[in-house]
Amino acid sequence: MSISQTVKDFITLAIQSGGWMEMDRLYLENRVIAMIGENSLSKAENRMVSESAVDLVDQLLTQAEKNQVITGLQAEKDILEAQLMDLMTPPPSVVNAYFAQYYSKDPVQATDYFFKLSKNNDYIKTREIARNIIFPAETEYGELEITINLSKPEKDPKQIAAERQMKKVDYPECMLCMENEGYKGRMNYPARTNHRIIRMNLEGESWGFQYSPYAYYNEHCIILSEEHRPMKITKATFRRLLKIIEVLPHYFVGSNADLPIVGGSILSHDHYQGGRHTFPMALAEIERNFELKDYPNVKAGIVKWPMSVIRLQGKNQEDLIEASQLIFEKWQNYSDEALQIVAKTADGTPHHTITPIARRKDDLFEMDLVLRDNNVSEEFPDGIFHPHPDVQHIKKENIGLIEVMGLAVLPPRLEPELKEVEKYLLAEKNDIADYHLEWAEQLKANVHITQENVTHVVQKAVGAVFARVLEDAGVFKRDVEGQEGFTRFIKTL
Repeated sequence: MSISQTVKDFITLAIQSGGWMEMDRLYLENRVIAMIGENSLSKAENRMVSESAVDLVDQLLTQAEKNQVITGLQAEKDILEAQLMDLMTPPPSVVNAYFAQYYSKDPVQATDYFFKLSKNNDYIKTREIARNIIFPAETEYGELEITINLSKPEKDPKQIAAERQMKKVDYPECMLCMENEGYKGRMNYPARTNHRIIRMNLEGESWGFQYSPYAYYNEHCIILSEEHRPMKITKATFRRLLKIIEVLPHYFVGSNADLPIVGGSILSHDHYQGGRHTFPMALAEIERNFELKDYPNVKAGIVKWPMSVIRLQGKNQEDLIEASQLIFEKWQNYSDEALQIVAKTADGTPHHTITPIARRKDDLFEMDLVLRDNNVSEEFPDGIFHPHPDVQHIKKENIGLIEVMGLAVLPPRLEPELKEVEKYLLAEKNDIADYHLEWAEQLKANVHITQENVTHVVQKAVGAVFARVLEDAGVFKRDVEGQEGFTRFIKTL
């Protein structure tokens, strides 16, 4: 196909996206040829387009590289791709107007519109996400979800060298700031020209709703404060989470904990994560009910889960907010030194917080409160309630919101490493990492391994390790002593 036809087809899709009209065609075609370094276009036909915008942009980028507008550096390609895809994306005011129009009919229609737009303009990196290795793992807590994250491309040495030459820029302040909307990007900062944010009013504050470019689950979204401020769990957190699921009842929403070690990767900007996905923890049952005497209309119980989770259910949001705040305040000040659970150290540093998750269940609002403790010790310098050294060959990073709910996000190093483990188990020539050897020996001793079952055996074993990772992060262990400790805490409520 000629480059003129590619441009023509690309602009046909841009007009169909809702931000332009047919009268804008020549203007848009000239914008594109200027971006890719062409001087003119030959005749091309207006026709039905069968290729996706992403495929057409690939062809435009190839032409831009031939024309020496960009080099082969991935950052330069990303910046130009986002600028091209910006033409495929209506302006923020128009996107917000469409969202509101769909929302007036049905919240699902509104998110369907915005999710499709964010995929079609390649803000959500669907091709890269498809590279992730995903498999289920059956455990005593139900079926956990395992993802080996391969979606984010590795930087090549030339790009790293170019980044070193870059002048330091502190704009936007972080990757969750609203100032990212439409930002060109630079060698060491992602292109966001095609990025759009839906404005939300949460309890009188301005917040934004967007999707995650490298989603870990269906319709993985981020709800972020307009103000760049640190994450902090407060009573207002519970209120906002419940408000969000009132506005988007088909989504769940949760917050990372607000302390290092047990928190997420970005604690500098107040934000929540949500989406249209049922996590394993949401399917876990309550194994012990208890009463909150001050809140008779709130059903409370302990969830059968490797971490320490209290589930609250009720029809009245205010009751749930107050009950959540009661449990949070009690936990912030609760210690049980026999179980190494210490609320504050001698200097007054707080060590207790929670990971809260809200969802709708029929006509009920549901809030899961996951108890977190970020203390360290001589034996466990990475964290007493953090993956212990014997499981860090699989997962040593923080256990954030997504892992808490039963979806493991594992590092890309495991893709080649687990292949070498399989070879080792089959007694083939291998290059197994030393830190996997003891684990592999245990597998060899306990399971009959064949060419046909080796991948399944390794994947199941990874799931078992992830369950152990979550148990390590649990403050009240699943043994008798730990559950008696949980009961002692519940009695304080």
